[in-house]
Amino acid sequence: MDELGRKSVEEFRHADKNKIIVVLDNIRSMHNVGSVFRTSDAFLIEAICLCGYTPQPPHRDIHKTALGATETVDWIHFATTAEAVLQLKERGYKILAVEQAEGSISLEKFPVKNEPIAVIFGNEVKGVDDGLLPLCDGCIEIPQLGMKHSLNISVAAGIVLWKLSESKFN
Repeated sequence: MDELGRKSVEEFRHADKNKIIVVLDNIRSMHNVGSVFRTSDAFLIEAICLCGYTPQPPHRDIHKTALGATETVDWIHFATTAEAVLQLKERGYKILAVEQAEGSISLEKFPVKNEPIAVIFGNEVKGVDDGLLPLCDGCIEIPQLGMKHSLNISVAAGIVLWKLSESKFN
């Protein structure tokens, strides 16, 4: 484990985080929530907003996939996703929905800048709530080549958070 250079919980808490906040909009699956926690830990994400009926720790099904990341990644619950988005806008975050929408930017063409970003990942069936899109500064979508044009939210989060964090690895 020492050879992997893993941070302790204390080192993680004091580490310089990516100015990225993940917003989960009414996610149903505890396994997806746990997986997003784990991915957020991997990329030193600042925090996660759990919105609406998105499950919250502590719960064994979240912990099963989070593998301890609920102890490292800060999180807060909001009754509605709109409430979280408005607070983040007030704090100067650029709000981006991960959604296939008119005018969305394909992820590989999205210019990553050194600015605070909040990314909204939507419900497993309905996606990001349509009522949130006018509150967003834009939409990004993951290009797909196959027959299916959707990804599991935990997979989508991994792809998007990698892209937004990629410059930290160079």
